[in-house]
Amino acid sequence: MTLAEIGPGDATLVVGPSWVGDMVMAQSLLRLLSGRRPDTPIDVLAPGWSLPIIARMPEVREAIEMPAGHGELRLGLRRRVGRSLRGRYAQAIVLPRSLKSALVPWFAGIPQRTGFRGEHRYGLINDMRPFDPKVLDQTVKRFVALGLAPDEPLPRELPRPALRVDRDRQTSALDRLGLDPAAAAVAFMPGAEYGPAKCWPLDYYGELARRLVDRGNEVRVFGSARDDAAARAIAQTAPVENLCGRTTLEEAIDLLAACRYAVTNDSGLMHVAAAVGLPLVALYGSSSPAFTPPLTDRAVVHYLGIECSPCFQRECPLGHFRCMREITPDRVFDSLPAA
Repeated sequence: MTLAEIGPGDATLVVGPSWVGDMVMAQSLLRLLSGRRPDTPIDVLAPGWSLPIIARMPEVREAIEMPAGHGELRLGLRRRVGRSLRGRYAQAIVLPRSLKSALVPWFAGIPQRTGFRGEHRYGLINDMRPFDPKVLDQTVKRFVALGLAPDEPLPRELPRPALRVDRDRQTSALDRLGLDPAAAAVAFMPGAEYGPAKCWPLDYYGELARRLVDRGNEVRVFGSARDDAAARAIAQTAPVENLCGRTTLEEAIDLLAACRYAVTNDSGLMHVAAAVGLPLVALYGSSSPAFTPPLTDRAVVHYLGIECSPCFQRECPLGHFRCMREITPDRVFDSLPAA
């Protein structure tokens, strides 16, 4: 079966990635598939934590939880999940390049299993696509490419993620947390799951928060419970609303949409904020905006591109952290919107 032969009713299963930002960027592929084959249902197999994000993607018919954690083989579990999906799909598109990510579609007997060459997946992937990192130089391009015919070039304009905002849930979350819906709120996202080398210094966030509060803004710090210490550190310099660990991921989607703009590291929440249309000031150090840019026209990006960056390391291997330290609070403040 070729891609062109997949027709109405021939459902597609997309095996999703394991990071928040990647899952948001995967919506670009889903939007491409939905636009080209509007009568072909799309389901997504993904980690349980990501289901609230997928629920905000109108292109998806069903989100199916993959119980195995990131990095876990759990062959028997993958076999059971695959067998439970037998007969439901004409095609699977496997976004991760790992061997284990291709197991469920193979156990499910899905006729066409599309993915990139990687980790000796011959047989598991039977619609094998070459992987050229020079051509596919962005994560979003890699995802979208798997929705195209084998020799089809990338579209000039890639579909961009657009997560649905639930205004009723937004109102409920604002009320539960005692937040003023009329406040000139600025979102801070000072964490990054990958590691501290992606994080702007907390004393810089604190100084920026002080200036914003003096200007009449309310600063809301978003993140998981692991980011609570970062929010508390910022609060030592300026009064902020610490939302770290106090919201679900679904609530964070709606609450970000209630802010005026965000100041953020290169993180999963950065991509969530971009996907709800929030203007961004994005700060890059060890990673590169050329590889994982915010997928929006409403972003100001600060990236110095010094001689040792991007290193893509979890911690600064040289110890000086210049890539972030030299992005000063003055520089960021001067790039902020006026309100």
